[in-house]
Amino acid sequence: MALTDTIAEYFEFDAHDTDFSTEALAGATTFLAMAYIVVVNPTIIGPAIMTDPPAGWGQEQVLQALSVVTILASVVATAVMALYAKRPFGLAPGMGLNAFFAFTVVLGLGVPWQVALAAVFVEGVVFIALTAIGARKYVIKLFPEPVKRAVGAGIGVFLLFLGLQEMGVVVADQATVATLGNFIEDPVAVLAVAGLALTLFLYARGTNGSIIIGIASTAVFGWLLTLLASGGEDTFAPPGYTELQSQGTVEYLLDTQYNFLPLVEGFIDGLGQIAADPAIFVLVVFTFFVVDFFDTAGTLIGVSGIAGFLDEDGNLPEMDKPLMADAVGTTVGSMMGTSTVTTYIESSTGIEEGGRTGFTALVVGLLFVVSLAVVPLISLIPQYATYIALVVVGIIMLQGVADIDWNDPAWAISSGLTITVMPLTTSIANGLAAGISSYPLIKTATGEREDVKLGQWVLALLLVVYYVFFFLVDGEFVAF
Repeated sequence: MALTDTIAEYFEFDAHDTDFSTEALAGATTFLAMAYIVVVNPTIIGPAIMTDPPAGWGQEQVLQALSVVTILASVVATAVMALYAKRPFGLAPGMGLNAFFAFTVVLGLGVPWQVALAAVFVEGVVFIALTAIGARKYVIKLFPEPVKRAVGAGIGVFLLFLGLQEMGVVVADQATVATLGNFIEDPVAVLAVAGLALTLFLYARGTNGSIIIGIASTAVFGWLLTLLASGGEDTFAPPGYTELQSQGTVEYLLDTQYNFLPLVEGFIDGLGQIAADPAIFVLVVFTFFVVDFFDTAGTLIGVSGIAGFLDEDGNLPEMDKPLMADAVGTTVGSMMGTSTVTTYIESSTGIEEGGRTGFTALVVGLLFVVSLAVVPLISLIPQYATYIALVVVGIIMLQGVADIDWNDPAWAISSGLTITVMPLTTSIANGLAAGISSYPLIKTATGEREDVKLGQWVLALLLVVYYVFFFLVDGEFVAF
């Protein structure tokens, strides 16, 4: 039997009315749509690791090691999706989830990145256990439906706001907190905005890999300006440029930081630090769990609807299998040094190309393996180019607002608070807390108290107690 016949039989091509070439093209399309994460994830998590970098490591080494870890975590999770769940979905460290890891937990709360990795690991183990016993349907009933629907959009606004800030389009203002920056006077900001415009143009035209094309184009122009423009080295040079100059091109490429064991050692150290502040650790684990659980579930349902996988009740049959891929990827990824792994909404691009089986995901995983060869180039990509992905992905994630019933006060208020509190307080957790705690109150006000589960009341009360505790006992609010 030919290899293609074996593949067709294993992935049940006939049952899904697909073929080898269609699935391969779909996998390549999905990879191109989500490949930006290899560049962007290190950029987001890097500052967290740099708060206490491994001995002898600088920014270049951190970025390169995180790129390797990002790829390997994606490969593991996507392999489980391909071979076990047999669904055409790609997985990687999640946008929004990595921002929560870096900006809220590590840089905001001050939790060591080693402990944050331990929290992601525990969340992943819990995820695996709940998936294995089929408990997802019970857990998901505990959280208000409007909040579930709003989480993706809230993270989208958060990423959008963060990306525009990093580009210099939005700046701090004493009177209004934030305002439009005079980015025309900043050459780097002008280049980043031009790259964003190109990316949005390509995305609107349906160009496959529009995000990675936008990042690459902006990076190339940045390199040219670094070499040719007056003062370009000081203005446009990427993080690895100084190292490249001092070592030479060949030596620099051969000296790539593929060794990520110091990050693994950091994870092990984090496990030993849990006892130092167990209350905060539990809250961080809980928040990781909530965001990951519903972000993944919402993405799976969304892309499954595009593929026609949902049953007549709008449910995904055997949903625990693709969720297991997310859980395994999160657990393994945290041990290597990255944040929560999740299913990517960009999988819809491959589905639109005809991908219907796990072979699509297998192609995505194989292409991630191939991308290991370009890790030496990661630290040569200017950070201002990677911010493009934050803005574009943030816009894409806003589509979740279409699933919200804005005519229902309980939906409008809890969803609205979830979406707006996240970026305004620069905390995904705060947005979730606002939506969850408001839902029972509004339901009671509209005479629908019987629709509120006891667990929802308990969860809302616990959140209120938590926030009051930090306001009154500590004298100031410490976001988790």
